[in-house]
Amino acid sequence: MSIRMMLEEREKKFLSPFAQLSSESRGRKILEDECSIRPAFQHDRDRIIHSKSFRRLKHKTQVFLTPTGDHYRTRLTHTLEVSQIARTLAKALALNEDLTEAIALGHDLGHTPFGHAGEEILKEICPGGFHHADQSLRVVDFLEKDGKGLNLTFEVRDGILKHSKGKGDVFPEDPEDAPCTYEGRLVRIADIIAYINHDIDDAMRAGLISPQDIPQDCVERLGESHGQRIDSMVRDILEQAQDSDPLKIGLSEGVMEATVKLRNFLYDRVYDLPEVHGDFIKSAKIIRELHAYFLERKKEFREEAGEAFAHEPVERAILDFIAGMTDRYAIKLYEKIFLPQPWLII
Repeated sequence: MSIRMMLEEREKKFLSPFAQLSSESRGRKILEDECSIRPAFQHDRDRIIHSKSFRRLKHKTQVFLTPTGDHYRTRLTHTLEVSQIARTLAKALALNEDLTEAIALGHDLGHTPFGHAGEEILKEICPGGFHHADQSLRVVDFLEKDGKGLNLTFEVRDGILKHSKGKGDVFPEDPEDAPCTYEGRLVRIADIIAYINHDIDDAMRAGLISPQDIPQDCVERLGESHGQRIDSMVRDILEQAQDSDPLKIGLSEGVMEATVKLRNFLYDRVYDLPEVHGDFIKSAKIIRELHAYFLERKKEFREEAGEAFAHEPVERAILDFIAGMTDRYAIKLYEKIFLPQPWLII
């Protein structure tokens, strides 16, 4: 018996009846030999961690544009915080931690440079619109490994595609919009827990809000500190899930109300502030002008983007190229194309 098979047997013995077993995955798009050491979802997690798109997350904006402070979140640290919260929940509920972690680590691979401002611009210029969850799936299915993709399992791909809720309901009313596994549902709720709390923390660090600004009823319900709020939300999810059949993944009415109120507070007091939004208007100009430039100079685009973006149609390749940029790469490329460069004489 291989190590993978022993680990699969361990899952059958110790995981909840509601867990998605690695051995019962719906499989991959392209049939391949299974690893003799790693179960399928662990293998997927490793592929994501070693991907180029995962490494680029460290230079993509979460809320504050290319911050110079060492302690502000980036898209990568956000991803790691989501993974930690989701794994804590998965372990407590005896769900599949490898599947949970793979979905969490891959959920934001399709995010644009400059955070949600970049996504809004690409929605305008991309025929048929643009959404980072769709792009995350496109990254793992097609763009990674120079067009070969990562060939992930169905369950990981489903969780990546259905992780996002924006300003909508934390849990969609239409079952078709919900992840097909409980592990995917954990990532969806861990995402909102992570970003609400770390965005409040970063906004305080930036001096945009103070502890006294947080709605008092939310403080009374969830706690005063970053850690207390996360702990309250996690414990509430576990209390709702306890002894439920089928397994209930959700928040109690009171905690849900406080969570949504905190999300609305962030939109009103942080995301739309001139100090934050002003930089995103400038970043939108960078994306818009790079897109227009390469549409008019397709040969130059092919030379700049290289073999990884040689696919057709070229208009889609340009969008994929821009969506995959880090903040600093987009800024440097804009400077190279549109700004005069110093003449160096050595």
